[in-house]
Amino acid sequence: MSSLFPALTRDPGDEVALRFGDRSLSYARLAGAAGAVGERVRGRRRVAVWATPSLETAVGVVGVLLAGVAAVPLNPKSGAAELEHILRDSDPALVLAAPGDELPEPLRGLPREDVDVAAVGPRPDDGECGEGDAALVVYTSGTTGPPKGAVIPRRAIAATLDALADAWQWTGADVLVQGLPLFHVHGLVLGVLGPLRRGGSVRHLGRFSTEGVARELASGATMLFGVPTMYHRIAEALPGDPALVKALAGARLLVSGSAALPVHDHERIAAATGRRVIERYGMTETLMNTSVRADGEPRAGTVGVPLPGVELRLVEEDGTPVRAWDGETVGEIQVRGPNLFSEYLNRPDATASAFTDDGWFRTGDMAVREPDGYVRIVGRKATDLIKSGGFKIGAGEIENALLEHPGVREAAVTGEPDADLGERIVAWIVPADPQSPPGERELADHVAARLAPHKKPRAVRYLDALPRNDMGKIMKRALAVEDTRG
Repeated sequence: MSSLFPALTRDPGDEVALRFGDRSLSYARLAGAAGAVGERVRGRRRVAVWATPSLETAVGVVGVLLAGVAAVPLNPKSGAAELEHILRDSDPALVLAAPGDELPEPLRGLPREDVDVAAVGPRPDDGECGEGDAALVVYTSGTTGPPKGAVIPRRAIAATLDALADAWQWTGADVLVQGLPLFHVHGLVLGVLGPLRRGGSVRHLGRFSTEGVARELASGATMLFGVPTMYHRIAEALPGDPALVKALAGARLLVSGSAALPVHDHERIAAATGRRVIERYGMTETLMNTSVRADGEPRAGTVGVPLPGVELRLVEEDGTPVRAWDGETVGEIQVRGPNLFSEYLNRPDATASAFTDDGWFRTGDMAVREPDGYVRIVGRKATDLIKSGGFKIGAGEIENALLEHPGVREAAVTGEPDADLGERIVAWIVPADPQSPPGERELADHVAARLAPHKKPRAVRYLDALPRNDMGKIMKRALAVEDTRG
């Protein structure tokens, strides 16, 4: 297989490859530092990386990959029990960290190597690696048990990044700005490995801020990657920040992922800047599956069309393919292609149950497909598909409708058992004005007028904030627990 990062292994130059705050590395210096990491880890099976948002994390992961070893990124916010499980399961030979990082107790018995970004090792060469060789082991969120380690082969990284280059017209001239965590595929694979595969540059904010976004886009960055929480903060800041408006208006590409971006925020950003945010759809096990194309219609509320090389279908509960591309018929997304993970580490049972007999991966995500092939996600099968009164209803479209109400700041929708309807729709609302929240009837009528009467919420719960994970996704299982507490 050819190198994952040709700009590092062929003739690295003085162009800036990575910048974290005021620290940066050229391609030549990155090749030297990654080569030094590679010398220390070569021949190992798996190596853990303490994945802080730092130059050391990026250098460590790149060095491990170029040495043909699998990297296990560790979330610095993980609790002791989760870290202990991941270490037992993945059995890394050592952990890479930035000098001075204090590691928690579960990691103190593991050999440690500090990443020296100024070190100079031999030029890395991963040309002998096979496309099926493991590149990353990324642990899922573990909502239904201990986290599972998704083994991502080198083939999947190359296929996803090359497909995105096609869809987004992504080249070495692009400079990406992002502030995403580096233990997740969004921030690490797309946000660091993506620019390096193209021969471009990434500027990591360390910690997301609208001021940082404006500064970087105004000084040469061409692309912004973010999650909905980040774009919501941008939308909130735009009316009082002309510098941010100008910076976003000059960007080549604004991309949102990891969760659905509410249509309301889409429209506020477009109205203020004239630029549309595009969405893509992926997950840990599949990397990227679909995207709105740079040369396509940036249709709010959709995740575009399948990427080159990716097969996608919707299926009924019995596995029968959904034939209707009518924007209404809901089915579970199944995908097949070179972007898929190899297995769940040490879990042959879970791996087998994740795939159909003919190799389609069951994503658990529910969607509809428009007549022109655009995909619109309506939610997770386990938490966002509500069966009420004989209808299959996706929570996502109701959430978007609720967010159009001026009295609603945040919204989530779940289903709860109902003797008459099977399930009834429950809206969880963070009011714009806690002293004067919109009433239950007002919100129900608001939704019914925009969607259909059977999609209106039958109950409303008011919260100070919605529970979210590190990527900004709403944790609906926590809402279910809240519901049982009354």
